[in-house]
Amino acid sequence: MKRNIEIRGKLTVYKGQLTMIRINSLSILIILLVTLSSSAQVISLDSVLSAIDKQNPMLQEYDSKVKAMNAYTKGAKGWMAPMVGGGPFFYPYPGQMLMDERDKGMFVIALEQDIPSPGKLNAKKNYFASKAAVEEKGRSYQFNQLRAEAKENYYQWLVLEKKGKVLLENKRIVELMLKLARIRYPYNQGNLGNIYKAEARLHEVDNMIIMNSAEIEDKSYRLKSLMKLSGEVKLMIDTTTQISFDVNKVLYDTAELSTNRSDVQQINRSIEVMRQNQVWQKTQAKPDFRIRYEHMQPRGEMPLQFSLMAMVSIPIVPWSSKMYKSEVAGMDYEIEAMQKGKEAIINETRGMLAGMASQLVRMKQQLENYDQKIIPALKKNYETLLIAYEENREQLPIVIDGWEAMNMAQMEYLNKMQEYYLMIVRYEKEIEK
Repeated sequence: MKRNIEIRGKLTVYKGQLTMIRINSLSILIILLVTLSSSAQVISLDSVLSAIDKQNPMLQEYDSKVKAMNAYTKGAKGWMAPMVGGGPFFYPYPGQMLMDERDKGMFVIALEQDIPSPGKLNAKKNYFASKAAVEEKGRSYQFNQLRAEAKENYYQWLVLEKKGKVLLENKRIVELMLKLARIRYPYNQGNLGNIYKAEARLHEVDNMIIMNSAEIEDKSYRLKSLMKLSGEVKLMIDTTTQISFDVNKVLYDTAELSTNRSDVQQINRSIEVMRQNQVWQKTQAKPDFRIRYEHMQPRGEMPLQFSLMAMVSIPIVPWSSKMYKSEVAGMDYEIEAMQKGKEAIINETRGMLAGMASQLVRMKQQLENYDQKIIPALKKNYETLLIAYEENREQLPIVIDGWEAMNMAQMEYLNKMQEYYLMIVRYEKEIEK
């Protein structure tokens, strides 16, 4: 009997343990799901640029403009609508004496149609089609601006993440110095002023961490705005992103530079639009045609009659031709002005690219000096001073000075890294990479 009770008791305990295991497993699962749903989404730079290309309203505006131009092109070869009319013809006023049967007059139904020149219609269609290409290049130019803005924010965020790690390490270092100062103070191996100085430095690091987090949040909102994402979406950049720079030979080739830059291509497309407009204006010298048919229904004993007329315009007369001739001449000057503007852009861009390429090489050398020489030397200096302080051979203010020198060098290194990245963005913006 006792044995049965013990077995039942053990079974009850086992069941309770199994129930607790199930509850704990369910709780862990719920916590994992909540954590995954609330965790930030890691997004690469390519994904950011792809989202901007598909979702940014500024680019969608150009897409709509291109569709509008394509729609205009479809209707460019349409004819004017035919004209239909009717009314009395040679109809006598009431009370008039009729001398003959034909004096009764007749009713007329008229049909009229303008027949434009096929050359004019083709020129008009080509003109509207060329305008769509201008909007397409305008979209490319706008995307280049947005791409550069996205890169700037992404690279700045990348540097801010590096700064965050440095600041957390600095906080750990200052906390260690503060801990040592508090331990040494009761044994008359330090003074109270050193403790307060270390506490002040700790609070300064905390403020820098807060400001760094605020700047990261600002970059996050800017990128989400460019991608047209909700502000509640949590994003995280890929901190393993590698940024490199190679001098592009495009800056030595005027033709290739002209091909790569969308603003230059937009000017080329605008020139093409102007030339197509010239062709259209020149076709104004071609005649237009018109056909008019009239059916006459007499009131008396008169035969049915009709009238059929063909008309042609004479646009070569001086008072008409001077209008389209002046338009064509004016467009020649506008094309020449756009050509000069394109040459100015290419010439200025080549100079800018050469200067930026040289500057980027120097900036990279500075970064290597900071990373390989300056910071390691200051770090060894700080570590040496800290060891001397622990052995009671140095004072805390000297250690803090050594740490501040190392900290300033680390921050300056990251600031120069950010300048280097932004210069790369400017360079790539000019070559539209």
